[in-house]
Amino acid sequence: MPYNDISQPPPPLPSPELVEVIPGVSLLRPLSRRGTGPGMIVLTADYEDPLAIKEGVPSPLVKWAEEGYAVVEIQARALQTGKGHLIRSAVEKLEACEKCESKNKIGLVAYDPSLWNLVASTLSSHPSIVVAAVYADASHEASFKSIAGVSIPVIRHFAGNAPADPRKSEIVKEYYYPKVASFKFATPFQGSFHYNTEAISHTRNLTLFKSIMGGPFFDLESIWEEHTYYEFADRSMTGGIGRTKLSHFYQHSFIFNNSADTDLELISRTIGIDRVVDEFIFKFTHDQVIDWILPGIPPTNKHVEVPFSAVVNIRGDRLYHEHISWDQGSVLRQIGLLPEYLPFPYPLPDGKVTDDGHSVEYRVPVGGIETANKMRDRNKIPSNEMLEYKVRET
Repeated sequence: MPYNDISQPPPPLPSPELVEVIPGVSLLRPLSRRGTGPGMIVLTADYEDPLAIKEGVPSPLVKWAEEGYAVVEIQARALQTGKGHLIRSAVEKLEACEKCESKNKIGLVAYDPSLWNLVASTLSSHPSIVVAAVYADASHEASFKSIAGVSIPVIRHFAGNAPADPRKSEIVKEYYYPKVASFKFATPFQGSFHYNTEAISHTRNLTLFKSIMGGPFFDLESIWEEHTYYEFADRSMTGGIGRTKLSHFYQHSFIFNNSADTDLELISRTIGIDRVVDEFIFKFTHDQVIDWILPGIPPTNKHVEVPFSAVVNIRGDRLYHEHISWDQGSVLRQIGLLPEYLPFPYPLPDGKVTDDGHSVEYRVPVGGIETANKMRDRNKIPSNEMLEYKVRET
């Protein structure tokens, strides 16, 4: 068996063990299965529970630990009194942490520009801090010049529209987010937090940080293939991949709810810094009710091959979420429940009136198994044939 024996209890995942250094300063070891990783310092606003996870959204401290970093979090209440002294203390704590590797390459993320400006001038005293990120507003008051400069590579995330003449620098990367109004879009548990925008900025942070810090790197393909192995190849799973609700879905509505001949045919794969994007053909025989794709429909015993795409986000060395999409119309066409023509219930645009007793039908622009064949071989099926579809009078 290429992966863990799931007939046995799964290996325990790291449990968060928070070490409070002083009020407002905490250390958290990596929450990856590997259990070791580079050091990270995060500067955040004050909040009550550093280990909070609400509606699937973790605190910055937990999120970076899940990415495989040993993390020291410094909240505003501590930083505003300690400043440079606390940065030195954070570096020392990471150097002393047995789970922190590559101690000479530490990253820093400031989720508030005022906190960044408090410490920026001290970073040159800590050569082990080699890369940084800062969140700020794109307003005049928080423009390029108001963010303190440093000599290390830094990525700046600005809430708001980009200026007409954006600045460029070899060591400074800037990104603008016009759909959000405040730098707090990246800080969870408050009203300005924007999940999708924060996720984009986080991926950009990882891309820069890992290239400079030398990791941590994980085999994303193996993590995803392990997941699909338990979904389709070995369906004896009785315990948890993922959080409680996700495990319940896979166990009761997915793992045991696929046909015996279920198969995936991989067409393409793209691997990013924290995600895998697959195009594949999902193949199965509809020989039982399959709730997740054909809910409530009795078996038709039809064979189906349908194109799928999956965007899989991996945090550290664990799958975080998967966004899977497919052509439901093609599924219905292949099991014989979507007719080739359907009634057109609206007036025709040219004002044409049908003869008494006649109706107009449109040809449904949905393909059957040819959609899978086209994905498999672009020359297998002629392109653009649906452009010739027309209504008909019956």
